Order: sequence, then C-alpha cells, then structure tokens
Amino acid sequence: MKEIKHYINGEYVGSASGRMFDNINPANGKLIGRVHEAGEAEVDAAVKAARAALKGPWGKMTLDERSAILHRVADGINARFEEFLDAECLDTGKPRSMASHIDIPRGAANFKVFADMVKSVPTESFEMPTPDGTGAINYAVRRPKGVIGVISPWNLPLLLMTWKVGPALACGNTVVVKPSEETPTTTAMLGEVMKEAGVPDGVFNVVQGFGGNSAGAFLTAHPDVDAYTFTGETGTGELIMQAAAKGIRDASLELGGKNAGLVFADCDMDKAIEGTLRSAFANCGQVCLGTERVYVERPIFDEFVARLKQGAEDLVIGPPDNPASNLGPLVSLKQREKVLSYYQKAVDDGATVVTGGGVPDMPEELAGGAWVQPTIWTGLADDSAVVTDEIFGPCCHIRPFDTEEEAIELANSLPYGLASAIWTENTSRAHRVAGQIEAGIIWVNSWFLRDLRTAFGGSKQSGIGREGGVHSLEFYTEMKNICIKL
Repeated sequence: MKEIKHYINGEYVGSASGRMFDNINPANGKLIGRVHEAGEAEVDAAVKAARAALKGPWGKMTLDERSAILHRVADGINARFEEFLDAECLDTGKPRSMASHIDIPRGAANFKVFADMVKSVPTESFEMPTPDGTGAINYAVRRPKGVIGVISPWNLPLLLMTWKVGPALACGNTVVVKPSEETPTTTAMLGEVMKEAGVPDGVFNVVQGFGGNSAGAFLTAHPDVDAYTFTGETGTGELIMQAAAKGIRDASLELGGKNAGLVFADCDMDKAIEGTLRSAFANCGQVCLGTERVYVERPIFDEFVARLKQGAEDLVIGPPDNPASNLGPLVSLKQREKVLSYYQKAVDDGATVVTGGGVPDMPEELAGGAWVQPTIWTGLADDSAVVTDEIFGPCCHIRPFDTEEEAIELANSLPYGLASAIWTENTSRAHRVAGQIEAGIIWVNSWFLRDLRTAFGGSKQSGIGREGGVHSLEFYTEMKNICIKL
C-alpha cells in the first residue's frame, strides 16, 4: 500500500497525529494509497523551513545559479516522465494521451520558461533634478516576496502547481505547497526531483490535507507566509482573501468561471465544432477555461447542435491506459454526485437533452469509477442554475442568438469573467466583440492556445491578479526604489 507523506525541509515526514486519508483511483473507485494529513505542527515546520531557506543558501545564490538548478528540476521530471505520467493518471483518471502531451511536459517546462524569463525582465531608472543642481538617480531592483503559500487544484495537478512554483522559485522565493487532497502524488514526487537537482532543503515544501480545519486553513492562517497563490472555486478564494487580509498579505487568485463560446454564422464550422468539442469535454469538462455556455447565431443553430451532438457521441469513454480513450472519469464520486445533480436539474427545468444526461455502462472492473456521459442541452431559460452555475463536468448548454449585441450581452450576463471563445471569420467582428467581452482571456478561432509570456487570470468573480510572463514575476517580487543623490 502506497503511503504519501509531507515533504518538509528536504525530508519526507509523516503526521505527528497519525491522521491519514484515502487516495482513490477515480477510474475504478479502488484504493491507491494512504495520505498523511498535516496538522498545525507540520504546517508550522514547513513555513519555518521555508523562512530559514530564504535567509540561507537559496537567498544567497546568484540568478544564474538558481536558473541552472531549475533547469535541472525540469530535466529531472522529464527523466522520470513515465513515473509522473502513471501517478497523474492514477490520481485523476485522465487519458494518458492527454496527460502525456499536456500535463507532464508543460509541468516540466514551467521551470525552464520562468528560469529563463526572469533573466531578461527589466526594471526602471530615472534622472531627476535637485535644487542644488547636482541631480539624483532613481533605480528599481526586484527582490523576492518571501515565503509563498501555494494552494493548487486537482484538475491539472502537476501543471498548475508548477505554473506557480516555477516563477516563485525563479524569483528567489521559497514555497509551501498544499496540493488538492484528490491528487497528492505528483506534488509529493516533485520533492525527490528537487533534492536530486540540488534545490536546498526548505526551499520547496509540501503539506498534504484538506481545506477547512486542515492543511489549507493552517497555511492561510500562518502569520509568517508573505503571499498566497490559489487556483480553485470562487468561495474558497474569498476565504483565502479574508485570511490574507490579516497581516496585509498579497494574493493571486484564479477562480471559477462559467465561460461563454460565441459562434457566429460566418464561422468556419469545422473549426468551431472541433474547438467547442475540446472546450466543453476535454479532461471530462474539468478545465477552468472550458466552455459550458455556447451561444450560436440562429441561421446555423440547428446544424451546429447536430454536429456537436455527433462529436460528443463519438468520444471514447475509457480508462487512462486505453489508447483510444479521449474521455476519462470525473476526479471523484463526490464530483460525480455534484455533476449528476445538475444533469437532473436540467431535466427538471425543462431542458431538451440533446445527448447524454446520465452514467455510461462500463465494464465490471470500472463500474466503481466516477463516470458520466458527455451531455448537451438546449431550451433552458437564461436564469436556470444549469446556465448560471459552474458545473465542472463534460457538458454545455447551447442557445441561439440573433444579433452581435445580444451575443455580447449574454456572454457578459454572469458575475464570472474568466475566459471566452469567439468563432468568426470576420476579422473586424473578432476585434470588435473580443474588446467588449468581460473576461481575462479571449480566444478567437481557437481554444486553450497559451503563450506563457502573456497575462493569465480572470475578471469579476473569476479572480484577482495576473500570472504568466512578466506578470508572474511582478507578483512574486517586491519592487524597491533606490534614490542616489549625486
């Protein structure tokens, strides 16, 4: 039986309390292993180790020395690619085809990208006159923010954790990571890679556990953490902001969304169908940037619905090790219970179920898994909870619109503003509509196309702050102005 421990100050340690919880394979419902749950003592030890490392060898290294180590971390992940891939697929149930092309390689690349990027980000300098005529020079320098609390999600566990840890370490910070209780393994494994790459003890720490009255709450309440970065639901983000306010700590929050796709009659239908299939159903719909609301211009509405239906029904539902699988299970039976409650709510609200709406028939060895059917609805009112709430499952509602103005109004009608996709071959319309959508990320004739140098984050209730490129480096550093009188 596999046992997953905390990684604190360069060592794997268990919980003093002896408290542990189960790690379940969502593809079959079977036990993978047992995970130690951190108490206040383990979180305090991790934060103290991070603080000591900040003042110790890590804080005294040059930028080039840190960068070289982070390159070795990336190489270490790639050297153990199959081990990380197996662990990620066991924790999440996602197809190996997806995890091998996205989760693991991009999880590794985050270290190299930010290790290189931090070397070329400029600061500013200004000459100014003084009354005595000699003048002064002001110049800025970046310094690490300190100990960063990283709270990472379960949908892309390695990728989204290293998306935060990579730039944090590149900027000279130390981290305490609290991964999701659903997906603890690859974050724990990264400790071994860090050690082998030469990362000093205490720079990278991992505490396992839950949110309330567990590792998450203890980490956000700890007074010696300087900033927090979190990806997850809006309600949890609000709690983290409240905790960070005590002591005036900074927070970068990428939160929930109910993202809209706008499909205009002048679109390339093949592109729009392919992109919407991915944005609605990839990773079993468990992508914060996914599309759960699809608005289609009326002249092509029937054709679009019919073709998306066919595409959804052509998806192959199966376990990670089936090369043909392109739709895995949800992350847990608890998540399936939530998703199925919305499937029922859609029927209760009078939806037309275009396809899906239930649980697929699976072989006996997979019957205990968190499987659901990819589902499409039409006919719901705009105020139905199915249309307004983030479901985080393989589903979408499709509604017709008649004018560009109506499409924009519908897309902006909710308190979320994370992402949107626009499908049109009219360049003027693309620019015009994209400029009016209230979201942090707008894709035109594409989806999930990410340049790591660009700003990433949401507006309204979908988050605060930006990560990616120089924006990550701004969050993970403090800018200091130095004024030299000549």
